[in-house]
Amino acid sequence: MTEAERAAFWRGKRVLVTGGAGFLGSALCHALAALGARVTALDAMFPDGGANMANLEGAGVLLVRGDIRDVELHTLCQDVDVLFNMAAQTSHMGGQKDPVADIAINAVAQVRLIQVMREAAPKATVVHASTRQFYGRPMQLPVDELHPVNPPDANGVSKWAGEQYWLLEQRVLHRPVVSLRLTNCYGPRLRIRDARQTFLGIWIRQVLKGEGFEVWGGEQLRDLTYVDDVVRAFLLSAEYAPKPDVAGRVFNLGGSPPASLIELADRLIAANGGHGHYAVKSFPADRAPIDIGSYHADDHAFRAATGWVPLVGLDEGLARSLDWYRSRMADYS
Repeated sequence: MTEAERAAFWRGKRVLVTGGAGFLGSALCHALAALGARVTALDAMFPDGGANMANLEGAGVLLVRGDIRDVELHTLCQDVDVLFNMAAQTSHMGGQKDPVADIAINAVAQVRLIQVMREAAPKATVVHASTRQFYGRPMQLPVDELHPVNPPDANGVSKWAGEQYWLLEQRVLHRPVVSLRLTNCYGPRLRIRDARQTFLGIWIRQVLKGEGFEVWGGEQLRDLTYVDDVVRAFLLSAEYAPKPDVAGRVFNLGGSPPASLIELADRLIAANGGHGHYAVKSFPADRAPIDIGSYHADDHAFRAATGWVPLVGLDEGLARSLDWYRSRMADYS
């Protein structure tokens, strides 16, 4: 699909983005609005989540503040063409500490949203933001979609349940649904005040403040995906969702070639002009049992189905991220 064809596809489309003020949701809102879609962002704006009012600055979208567990959804969902479902509780430790709230957001509220969508937008396409988390500790690398599911924590269980409820919509009602199992995503608008979204957030903050950061373990491999590449993947998922070889499928999404955490730390410092330092430490006692070790995705299926390839390499993405936050630290730290 050319850029002109993409703009024609999205122009005038009614789009709902749950979790729309968060890291990935807001990036998607900016891209959709630029393509001419009529975008509504729904977000509970939880202080412990990724939402930030600054994330939607200049996007030109309607922001509705509400929790998918109890907000009035019918009006928001009425006659939407596409739902990008980004709302979730993503904290690993948050799920461990309060699994009831975790499953209420990631599973029960998903069923509530599904029921409303059946009434208000029965033909809408749905792209669900999922996670590689519930594969658990990989049995082999890279990890493809046939890898057994073995969630390492409560959050992985709840996210798995939510994804499966959405996939039932395609199997039972033939709604175009695609689920993207994401790896570590990073870039502008990521929560960096702590490590609740990803370890890289706190690393970025510490480097920009001229302070040291901790690398736990250090030898684990990770593949990271820059936010612009993630956004393109979501747009492609919606555009291809009605196709028989895409509808109802789960796809892994990878990114840059895998690197160890120590290598990532060194490359982040290099992207900051060589300024920064870190200490390698053992995993904290509460984190060690849920660490999955090394992970990187086999995303050949998604590339073959949609033509997607990551365009932003790791070093460029790290440099872009640091540059973006330098003038915005007051809003994000």
